[in-house]
Amino acid sequence: MTLRTLIVTAVAAEADSVVRGLPFGGPEPGPHPESGPVPGPRPGPGPLDPALPGGYALRRRRHPAGAVVDVLVGGVGPASVAAATATALATAASTGEPYGLVVSAGIAGGFQPLAPIGSVVVSDAIVAADLGARTPDGYLTVEELGFGRSSHPVAQALTRRVSGALAPGEPGRPPHTVAPVLTVSTVTGTAGRAAELAALHPGAAAEAMEGFGVAEAAAAHGVPVVEIRAVSNAVGPRDRAAWRIGEALEALRCTFQLLSHSVLVEPLR
Repeated sequence: MTLRTLIVTAVAAEADSVVRGLPFGGPEPGPHPESGPVPGPRPGPGPLDPALPGGYALRRRRHPAGAVVDVLVGGVGPASVAAATATALATAASTGEPYGLVVSAGIAGGFQPLAPIGSVVVSDAIVAADLGARTPDGYLTVEELGFGRSSHPVAQALTRRVSGALAPGEPGRPPHTVAPVLTVSTVTGTAGRAAELAALHPGAAAEAMEGFGVAEAAAAHGVPVVEIRAVSNAVGPRDRAAWRIGEALEALRCTFQLLSHSVLVEPLR
């Protein structure tokens, strides 16, 4: 059985790092001007990469054994990325080549000390951290309101497999932790909000803005999903001087290079 994987990022610079980590063949790189100041040639969409309805474009890489990895820039925030992911999943299913795995990937803020800058977080749950209601008695999740769900547990077998592929080995591998990853619509910018989120979601290691949207689309199509984040900054007060975006993008590249030897090649049993 051939594994087809969809990797979804928010922005092109994250997709660039993912593609650079994949030692698979693919179309010749094309220009991708919105990628930002990432050094080296940009592996943007080429003329043979598939186009999707809605103007989305996939960057396709194919393993010699047959596995296919498509990288999609889905936009910032859960709504945009849910629409992009659902479009890709529906298109693949309609052509008789459905995906077997979906990965939400990119950089993120890390809760300290669980996820140091430069480390990687593998989700064991993808949580919409602010999907609910504030009341005089505190925050109520959407489940407590009776309106739906705010969390997608990740299959333990999938989490173990990803974590195993990233296990410490030769020098240069970024450290990683397995923990819930939070999805927020407004990035945390104060110590107070960071403490509030940590109290509401004990053990959470990172926050980003897209994972839950990707997970909702994957769940609607019955496809396993995991979120993988490289940490560029600490969750809390916004201190741009302390951000390490380049370091996080390199950790993201290294992570997908490691995953390309097993997780992205062989279907989960």
